[in-house]
Amino acid sequence: MDARELRNAFGQFATGVTVVTCVSDGGGPHGATVNAFTAVSLEPPLAQVTLNRTSKACQYLTGRPFAINVLADDQLDVAWHFAGRPADQAPGWVDGPLAPLLEGAATTISCRPWRTYDGGDHLIVIGEVTAVGITAREPLLFHGGRFGRLRPPETGVHWSGSLDCPDHGWFNAGAVFTPLALA
Repeated sequence: MDARELRNAFGQFATGVTVVTCVSDGGGPHGATVNAFTAVSLEPPLAQVTLNRTSKACQYLTGRPFAINVLADDQLDVAWHFAGRPADQAPGWVDGPLAPLLEGAATTISCRPWRTYDGGDHLIVIGEVTAVGITAREPLLFHGGRFGRLRPPETGVHWSGSLDCPDHGWFNAGAVFTPLALA
């Protein structure tokens, strides 16, 4: 199998962008941009990330807690920073329940180590979710080698084509309903 062709095929799956954060051997915060994140189980609560075996983060995660930071759509510089292209201004850190978190993330998922599995040139790391932080921020996306943002799909069919349209349907926005009198 041609590696470039396989990479292009994998790249057709749109995904969010995460930074896995942990504590380095020196005790400071460390992060790595990862788009291989998967929700695994609700009971027990498990999440998975997949890291290149040669990454420092892969070495730091062995038996240690970590966090999955789902980046917000205005955090492209943060994604690049942790992918090996350091930004002029380093991203901000905040203390998390188990591992350091990134300021401004759309969502954070804090995990205790659960299991690791061989994934060829990658290591599959599963963590038990102990805490989450959810904001109203939109996520940063990645597809076909490019970053992107969410936007409504263009279907070519306008809402007004539906009988449920609040402005033109059976009951428009000006409709007044009178409660039934109970006998």
